[in-house]
Amino acid sequence: MENQIARIESALNRFVPETNELYKTVTDAMRYSLLNGGKRVRAVLTLEFCKLCGGTEEMAMPFACAVEMIHAYSLIHDDLPCMDNDDMRRGKPSNHKVFGENYALLAGDGLLTKAFETALSAEAFRVAGVERAAKAASVLAACAGEFGMVGGQCIDLETENQAVSLDVLYAKDTGKTANLIMAACMMGCIAAGAEDKLVEAARNYALHIGLAFQIRDDILDVTGTAEELGKNIGIDAQNNRCTYVSLLGIEKAQQMVDTYTNTALEALAVFSGDTVFLRDFALQLANRTK
Repeated sequence: MENQIARIESALNRFVPETNELYKTVTDAMRYSLLNGGKRVRAVLTLEFCKLCGGTEEMAMPFACAVEMIHAYSLIHDDLPCMDNDDMRRGKPSNHKVFGENYALLAGDGLLTKAFETALSAEAFRVAGVERAAKAASVLAACAGEFGMVGGQCIDLETENQAVSLDVLYAKDTGKTANLIMAACMMGCIAAGAEDKLVEAARNYALHIGLAFQIRDDILDVTGTAEELGKNIGIDAQNNRCTYVSLLGIEKAQQMVDTYTNTALEALAVFSGDTVFLRDFALQLANRTK
């Protein structure tokens, strides 16, 4: 995985190069958040599902980078004062604390646009084919849009300072977190030319590790430290957010993490290839401490 992440970082650096032109400030702001570490969970999953379906890492790399660009843009915008108003991200000052709110907003816009430029680039067409690239980009757009990641954020805003049901919480977390992971896994399968049943199985795996990931994140916001997580903790409580932890408590929330993780593992049964990495990956996410 460390080797994969190194190759992902190299590709991201290539797709969003430095510039000394008039666009330097926004490009620097884009690179600041895009290349500021991170687990690269989504990109790794794109590569792994492509290989699992008989493809190569090269075939999936443009789509792995595209999903990381969408993720980075969402974090920039999430941290803005008009949203979560967070000063720290991955152990460093948030984008708007370094470049100002105006350039942070534009950097997010730039990364969102760059994601689709990358997914529909000449390189993507060459390594995966035009039809697969178009299908992958369509999946990414749907998962990132108003009925996906953006929609989940809207539910979060609309239910701020409100007690909500588990169903609403499920819809919010599916949108905010799981959708982009779903896009990552599905794009990997699509890049390899996998049949629909495998794409759907990848979606099911991603949905449930995404939910488990978010609930675990909610738990760590209570039990973790700022040093471990690289960001401020206790934000959910400060913003009166309704989470699985606030509704169920830490123990029952962790039980849901384990349940969703087991469902994700079951989804891998339809694949004939080696799923050991993906199984271990899901288990690692369910028990992470940062």
